[in-house]
Amino acid sequence: MTSRTFAFLSLLLLSPGVFAADAPAPFDWREATPAESGFSAERIESLRASLAAKGTRALLIIRHDRIVCEWYAAGTTADKPQGTASLAKSLVGGVSVAVAISDGKLHADDQVAKFVPEWAGDPRKAKITVAQLASHTSGLEDAEDNRIAHEKLTGWKGDFWRRDPSDPFTISRDRAPVVFEPGERASYSNPGMAMLAYTVTAAIQGGEQKDLRSLLRDRVLRPIGVKDAEWTIGYGKPARVGELNLYANWGGASFTPRATARVGRLMLRQGDWAGKRIIDAKAIEQCLDYRTSATTKEWVGAASPRPVLGWYTNVDKTWPAAPRDAFAGGGANHQILLVIPSLDLIVVRNGTSLGTDKAFWAGVEQEIVTPLMGAVTDPPYPPSDMIRRVRFDPESAIIRKAIGSDNWPMTWGDDDAIYTSYGDGRGFEPFVEKKLSMGLARVEGTPPDFRGVNLRSDSAERTGDGAKGPKASGMLMVEGVLYMWVRNTGNATLAWSADHGRTWEWGFRFEESFGCPTFLNFGRNYEGAPDKYVYIYSQDGPSAYGPRDAAVLARVAKERIREKEAYEFFVRRGEGGAAVWSAKIGERGPVFEAPGRTERLDAVYNRGLGRYLLAVGYGHGQGWGLFEAPHPWGPWATAFSTSDWGLGATHGYRLPAKWMSADGREGWLVFSGIKPNDAFCARRMVFELYPR
Repeated sequence: MTSRTFAFLSLLLLSPGVFAADAPAPFDWREATPAESGFSAERIESLRASLAAKGTRALLIIRHDRIVCEWYAAGTTADKPQGTASLAKSLVGGVSVAVAISDGKLHADDQVAKFVPEWAGDPRKAKITVAQLASHTSGLEDAEDNRIAHEKLTGWKGDFWRRDPSDPFTISRDRAPVVFEPGERASYSNPGMAMLAYTVTAAIQGGEQKDLRSLLRDRVLRPIGVKDAEWTIGYGKPARVGELNLYANWGGASFTPRATARVGRLMLRQGDWAGKRIIDAKAIEQCLDYRTSATTKEWVGAASPRPVLGWYTNVDKTWPAAPRDAFAGGGANHQILLVIPSLDLIVVRNGTSLGTDKAFWAGVEQEIVTPLMGAVTDPPYPPSDMIRRVRFDPESAIIRKAIGSDNWPMTWGDDDAIYTSYGDGRGFEPFVEKKLSMGLARVEGTPPDFRGVNLRSDSAERTGDGAKGPKASGMLMVEGVLYMWVRNTGNATLAWSADHGRTWEWGFRFEESFGCPTFLNFGRNYEGAPDKYVYIYSQDGPSAYGPRDAAVLARVAKERIREKEAYEFFVRRGEGGAAVWSAKIGERGPVFEAPGRTERLDAVYNRGLGRYLLAVGYGHGQGWGLFEAPHPWGPWATAFSTSDWGLGATHGYRLPAKWMSADGREGWLVFSGIKPNDAFCARRMVFELYPR
């Protein structure tokens, strides 16, 4: 057996003419080590070795568009198509129905009889919808029988698999019975998938492509760089039924591992390929987020993921170790495509059976999903079970003001304005006369219509570049008083203003840790806070410069913010998740841990979602993450995490409470960076939630 663990093989550029005229530029996988991709190299190798010993012929693990592990057994190569068995239900069935929905050729809730008139007169079959076929909830009986080999089956079931003298589609249409009320429960059905292929083919007859093979080839596979030699479907040929050429979508396909991975990537990116829209994002969403009232628990044995339109999803957390957005396709002998959007992760496995005595999906969970999740080291916390993804407006929509200034801690004032502080610049236009290390400003309005006004204060303004000049790290208004933490003063110092920032008094200084503290903000003038306390986060170190291993948390009664001795420090989560506090700063414990990647935080309570949001920089210009929790002290889950979000070196991620929508699903991120982002940069973000 040959081993090519962590081999990074470059694909050849596709020859001219493979792409449609308006296709995106060719895409190629890049290469990375496991550590560079947020994995434990030791655990990835352990997973590879374990799968190699259990009949695996091909294993491909890709994260952030980089091949982390590509391994083939002796006699198997990257360009050799692998039989997919029922993984075709996703690669062919799931993708083709998504294209048909995207093109408006059919809708998920359409009755199949609209496209198959032979069903119109059958009282049960007339009720069946496209979605019920695609999700195995149609009630159409399967062509399997107690694991009897296909060639030994008799009657219509045997005829279905022999595909001769009659075709499986006519058999599924006319002979396969409906054994329970459509939509009642999930029950695996190959004839149901055959009727999905029949339905989609009938629906696309008015278009340029008339069959599933040409639809997939022209609309999907060629545009995403899959060469014709890398795949086949339909057992190699169609069945002719009336005027339709029908290709099997339940089996009979072969794809190279990389071709399979490209389909996974297209689904992960919701139909976008290198900036070209291949399938409408809403169509992908309909397929993966389809909800049914049918009973689906353990519908094909233990650890069965929920069936959706051609795919299977972990939305019910059937696999506890994996995020809820994980979805998969699977076929006999454990042909697997696993996609986890929140981790930007794609896995392809081909081979013989994994050899487990467990049910199919329980074997996948045990041998692939759980050890794979155990190998992930980045992000530092598991993906959120509430926030499916965070979408940002395109770079072209970023609003940039106060060019040349950065930092921007902020709070929502009692007068409905946002109060903020800038660093190393001259503030908003019109600029102040000289560069300040720390200046103040007031922001009025809501994006896209807002303006900043510089506030002048002799008692607050400071000069000095970078670490040599004091800068604000956190701001909060409570009962009409502005509070401000000022870093670069030997840890950090507290200041406050009772006249909306015109004059300031200076108070105590932290002498241990809390070198870059920020306040947890709630609503206007601290409205909506659930208790009597004010909360303060900081990276656990005396300086704002350089990432630390963890963040720490303090609290103080809101009427005693100015009293150093009134502060308590988070120690740990105790029984039932309650916070344990100490009056001794030396007894503090980590409230958030990301070793070597915790620098400069911001925190806000998202009232609409009922969640605390924590923005954490991973190091100046080294990426950042957004985390959510039910309490200020956690437990944390990852809503968003990136090592490179495509804007160059950025920093100082702020979450203005005023700019959160009432339902909590939209907000604005304020950040800074190197040019052109050395400014007050506002970028809209949308929180996409899991169905509840």
